[in-house]
Amino acid sequence: MVQHQLRGVLSVIDDCSFRITEFEMLSGSDVYWWGADGDDFQNLTKGFVISDQNLNQTYKNDSFLVNLRKNVTWDRIKVLSVWDIPTASDFGHVLLRNSSNATENAAPSPMPVNGSTSLMGMEQPTMFENCKVLSDGYRIRWTLKEEEDGIDIGLEGATGIQNYMAFGWANPIVSANIMVGSDVVIAGFKEDGLPFADDYYITKYSECMINKDGTVQGVCPDTMYEGSDPIGLVNNTKLVYGHRKDGVSFIRYKRRLKSVDKKYDMPVDPKGNMTVIWALGSIKPPDSLRPFYLPTNHGGSYGHLTLNISERVNDCLGPLDAEDKEDQDLVIADKKEPLAVVTGPALHYPNPPNPSKVLYINKKEAPVLRVERGVPVKFSIQAGHDVAFYVTSDPLGGNATLRNMSETIYFGGPEAEGVQASPTELVWAPDRNTPDLVYYQSLYTQKMGWKVQVVDGGLPDMYNNSVSLDDQQVMLFWTLSENSISIAARGEKKSGYLAVGFGRGMVNSFAYVGWIDDDGKGRVSTYWIDGRDPSSVHPTKENLTYVRCKSENGIITLEFSRPLNPSCKLNERPECNNIIDPTTPLKVVWAMGAQWSDDHLSVRNMHSVTSKRPVSVLLMRGSAEAEEDLRPVLAVHGFMMFLAWGILLPGGTLAARYLKHVGDGWFQIHVNLQYSGLVIVFLGFLFAVAELRGFTFHSLHVKFGMLAILLAIAQPVNAYLRPKKPSNGEEVSARRLIWEYIHVITGRCAIVIGGAALITGMKHLGDRYGDENIHGLIWALIIWFLVGALTVIYLEYREKKRRSRDRISGRSNWVLGNGEEEDIDLLNPSRTMAEKEAFSSERMEVQLEPLSR
Repeated sequence: MVQHQLRGVLSVIDDCSFRITEFEMLSGSDVYWWGADGDDFQNLTKGFVISDQNLNQTYKNDSFLVNLRKNVTWDRIKVLSVWDIPTASDFGHVLLRNSSNATENAAPSPMPVNGSTSLMGMEQPTMFENCKVLSDGYRIRWTLKEEEDGIDIGLEGATGIQNYMAFGWANPIVSANIMVGSDVVIAGFKEDGLPFADDYYITKYSECMINKDGTVQGVCPDTMYEGSDPIGLVNNTKLVYGHRKDGVSFIRYKRRLKSVDKKYDMPVDPKGNMTVIWALGSIKPPDSLRPFYLPTNHGGSYGHLTLNISERVNDCLGPLDAEDKEDQDLVIADKKEPLAVVTGPALHYPNPPNPSKVLYINKKEAPVLRVERGVPVKFSIQAGHDVAFYVTSDPLGGNATLRNMSETIYFGGPEAEGVQASPTELVWAPDRNTPDLVYYQSLYTQKMGWKVQVVDGGLPDMYNNSVSLDDQQVMLFWTLSENSISIAARGEKKSGYLAVGFGRGMVNSFAYVGWIDDDGKGRVSTYWIDGRDPSSVHPTKENLTYVRCKSENGIITLEFSRPLNPSCKLNERPECNNIIDPTTPLKVVWAMGAQWSDDHLSVRNMHSVTSKRPVSVLLMRGSAEAEEDLRPVLAVHGFMMFLAWGILLPGGTLAARYLKHVGDGWFQIHVNLQYSGLVIVFLGFLFAVAELRGFTFHSLHVKFGMLAILLAIAQPVNAYLRPKKPSNGEEVSARRLIWEYIHVITGRCAIVIGGAALITGMKHLGDRYGDENIHGLIWALIIWFLVGALTVIYLEYREKKRRSRDRISGRSNWVLGNGEEEDIDLLNPSRTMAEKEAFSSERMEVQLEPLSR
């Protein structure tokens, strides 16, 4: 078997015919019997049709006689294959050999393989004496070898590659919970694609768990109960062979009827009726604590029946036909990320036979490439000078040297070649005339590439920005609007669920989880996570719209839209604190796992792979960068603003208020401190704008800061427009009085708002960067302002006492100016009338001058 679930028994009848029995095959496009000199790529592709019989249908346990063409003899056929001509595909074949005692023209005999062979001639038996249907997509095949005290078993299921197949014997003394005490085999495929079949024993209806006392319970490998199995007495299931073809998993293993393991294995009665159990479901890969593949649940696909393995049974009519036959990796082209095209060894090429070297895209062997119409796709071609990359309508390619077939070339050609040291970068933009299915191939060698799916629109078209998160395993897409954000995330590897979180790590993060439920419906749920165990994952009720989740070939994509600011009040519920500020970096983490559920979370829902560190996504810039504990430029910005609003500008204000009694020097102190503070404020503002590449008014800190800066800038402008002071004895003009009020009130409001900007800025920094010292710094800042307030109260008390003494001694009062004596104290308006009364009671000296000479 190579493709299309081909099975059968071939018997050579004579020099010009052969018989096929028990023949099964899924239909192809134009299929014939094919002969070749060898089973390698070159010989098979240069083969020839040996019979006029056409095989363009699905066969179900059919038998028939095949006649060779008149010009074909057995000596020309070393390999007999079932061959699809348009796709040059080998569905399966047998190697033929001449009998050692036969004459030269005698008919050859097929290799004694009970089923099919690999391209290298190794036995890969897929046929058995018996076959039993367990469910619509699950079968068991077996051959009893009682004389060898053994049984060969083949498990065959149309299920996902990440799923397991289970089959075993129930404990005959258990009548109620028949799973408990059962001896089963769990079979499937590892993450590297290799098959496995291991011995398990069931002690409880649960996933395998290790208790605090070290005991094990659940559906566990036999070796977990014993701790180790150095001589193989516990895990006595022997894997023979396994493959994954056309979306169907096949695992062949053998076991003894009477096992040496009396504790965890059931003896199998070859003549009697026994109860057997079976199940299909998802499986969790090994981790550091449990280095075994552990079944999580069977998702409704399970059952039991009575079976006598000595009775001949064959109710498997025809091959399994999986809905999703495409097991190849999927690469989704992105308009910003170039696709690296290289060559590598053919390990799992989807359309054999194939050359030993095939095309890899983004380190994946011959993946299905998905592109979107209207979206430019950049290729970085590094496959070597002997490989010219192109996109064609021909599924085989290689038309420059091997064939003269008419084809449509959509992209590439002889110039599309390069090496890693000097790659060639080319851009292809599929248009509305590009078919839904084309192929990427090499111009000089057939069958090095595979399919290109051309679809209408996609994530890069729907979203304005995209970045690759940590380890380049998750792509994040987003589009900002005035009050909301639309987000999409796509995993780059197969998983049961995809989770994206906003935060520095899993703990204290808001998570969005996308998965496919048991009914096949895509789901997206939101959570607040405040710990590392399942009980710390709390569902939330965020206001998500346009929610979608889908799984394509195991690749999870989730989408949703949400407001930037939740509609609920801050701290009312956890999700009310999930505010997105586009002006500051959004820290994003991700996780993937085998299975998720909407409730009753447990350890089986925990992730199997996660991001190693958070990524800071700059939403307005459309980029991402690795996390930093604190941006140095923003730290300088914060220090400069504290120096200005916490020391210099308040110091200048205090000098104007409390140092007038010492002489004209107060004015120079006031002016120098204020202008120094303004310069530092301006420089700090430029630092922040340069670091953040601009700013918006979404943040409370930015609103406070800009208002404080505007009020501060207004002060020197206000001072420049200062009206002339009144002469001694003159009434203060209305303009002068209004100016003094504006100057004093504006300056003090600027100081208060600047302090608020400092505190909100510190809180904003803590919310977005999560620095552990932020809360301490905020309290230190608040204490600094409290000390300043107490200092002002003390100075105000001293100033009132001084003014009382001055009033008694008749001294004048200084308010504002450049060293000139002022008559008005805005903080003590009653002082004016008192001074006028004192002035009128004093003796006045008048100098008289003549009116004319």
